[in-house]
Amino acid sequence: MSFQAYLDTVEAKTGLTPRQLLTQATDRGFGPDTKATPIIEWLKEEYGLGRGHAMAMVHVITKGAQISEKHVASGGSHADASNTLWLDGKATNPDAT
Repeated sequence: MSFQAYLDTVEAKTGLTPRQLLTQATDRGFGPDTKATPIIEWLKEEYGLGRGHAMAMVHVITKGAQISEKHVASGGSHADASNTLWLDGKATNPDAT
């Protein structure tokens, strides 16, 4: 599963785009210096997200939408189309397949 696919599943499970969750996280005081555990606990308690999907959001909350080039067009099932994650919802993603 690609990184973007994890975020798309987060949207399906929560009903919120990753950007909306990012806004909520920021409002809660989560940001670049926040450890993963409190974010994971929040996402589990509020939205029932498992660790893998929560960790995708941890990356977005603590590091932003950029991912490593090694994940882009690598040809495997985990390959992403771009090194920038789309946070505004699967339906509006120009790279969606």
